[in-house]
Amino acid sequence: MGYAVRWSGAASAVFCVLTALPATAQDDKPDPRDTAAIQQCIKAKTSRHWAWENCIGVGSGPCIKDELAMPPSEVMACYERERLVWDSILNDSLRRLRAKLEDKQVRKMREMQRAWIASRDKGCDFIYDYFEGTMANPMIAACQSRETGRRALFLRGFADDAEGK
Repeated sequence: MGYAVRWSGAASAVFCVLTALPATAQDDKPDPRDTAAIQQCIKAKTSRHWAWENCIGVGSGPCIKDELAMPPSEVMACYERERLVWDSILNDSLRRLRAKLEDKQVRKMREMQRAWIASRDKGCDFIYDYFEGTMANPMIAACQSRETGRRALFLRGFADDAEGK
């Protein structure tokens, strides 16, 4: 029961922050400038030794000038902006990959994605249980952005491979 009460408080805080986010984040459409910066980074990091994970933070980093001096809602909005880009890359990679897979592989991919979503959410939500405070909310947003970025890059690798890139 204590968990439900704490989560209820976290959910309320997240809801309040999300309703205060800029319109681009609320519309679930990434900012074209953030998308361009991340795509440019991915393109620059494509070589014999992929370093794509170094692109995680490219969108939120410039937005978060001084995390300690910023209101948590602004920090969270920066992470959300980047998460939207990664989510778009993730969905595009899933679409591209799905087009190249057999039905059995599509079912397995869907199961894999559901398991990943549950794992990401449990992992990032644990931050609130551990820190129990308003400082946990920006940390959760950072976790969601980072883990979505990692998954988007993972799936992009498969999609590119399936297309022979």
